[in-house]
Amino acid sequence: MNDTRILLAHGNGGRLMRELITDVFARHLGNPLLDTDADAVALPPLDGELMVTTDGFTVQPLEFPGGNLGSLAVHGVVNDLAVAGADPRYFTLSALIEEGLEVDVLDRLIASFAEAARENGVAVVAGDTKVVRRGEGGGLYLSVAGIGVRRARARLSIKSISPGDVVLVSGSIGDHGIAVMLAREQFGLSGELRSDSASVLPLAQAVRDLPGLRFMRDPTRGGLATVAHEIARACGHSVALEQNAVPLRPEVVSVCEMLGYDPYYLACEGRIVAVAEASAAHEILTRWQALPEGRDACIIGRIKADDGRVILETSLGGVRILDELEDDPLPRIC
Repeated sequence: MNDTRILLAHGNGGRLMRELITDVFARHLGNPLLDTDADAVALPPLDGELMVTTDGFTVQPLEFPGGNLGSLAVHGVVNDLAVAGADPRYFTLSALIEEGLEVDVLDRLIASFAEAARENGVAVVAGDTKVVRRGEGGGLYLSVAGIGVRRARARLSIKSISPGDVVLVSGSIGDHGIAVMLAREQFGLSGELRSDSASVLPLAQAVRDLPGLRFMRDPTRGGLATVAHEIARACGHSVALEQNAVPLRPEVVSVCEMLGYDPYYLACEGRIVAVAEASAAHEILTRWQALPEGRDACIIGRIKADDGRVILETSLGGVRILDELEDDPLPRIC
């Protein structure tokens, strides 16, 4: 296609739309199952229990240190399937494009999406493209549905969590939220921190056969504190986190101290929060730390027979209640 920016005509169903789909989407995402002339496709039988998830993605800026909207969208859906004990197989992709977006930017984002999908063994089998008027979108929104096959031996369930279980995290928290904020150069700040946006599939595959594993979640919007509240609400017990044990990069701590953000509520895009029986915790750490994605994994807390609160045991020996998130400190980050 010869245009350098997206026009409204690229969404009208005619020649320009056909060229956009062919020259950008099909060129990067093409595979034997993707038929851009069909309204639906038949999938081959899958050998196991099917799992499905869906998610929408919006981030500003569209490209940031450590990732971009394209790779972020793949990782987000892969990770939702992975922490549920599934291997991803097929995606559908819906792209909502704003008039005026540079075609080169769109091409880079879809190329990144395609590369991340291939790395995780995923084929895009269906899609849709829409164009909205200038000023009615954020450049590009992506909506992705994912189908996977359950492989976990244990029946992971948040409701199986019991007092005495331990809480683990696969790496430092808050990296994505702060990296995106620095990429916006808000408040006159900039830095070299990279987002943690990545697939957690290897981490999930490494531990999902352990009978003592109770639950896994990827702490995206709302961060670690929000996952802790989900756990407390579902099991009826308190989650006690240890401030000294929660891994935080110095750059994240510095920005949070300067601007008043709370790192426990900042999004991660390549981490797993897990809950397991105490007897299984060491084996989970061993397996995670053997992987490059999990070298900073650690135990960060425990489940207490209490009244369903989320508690942070501070480095000074005090206790702080982490309330449920109400404000949105960093919008448009995932």
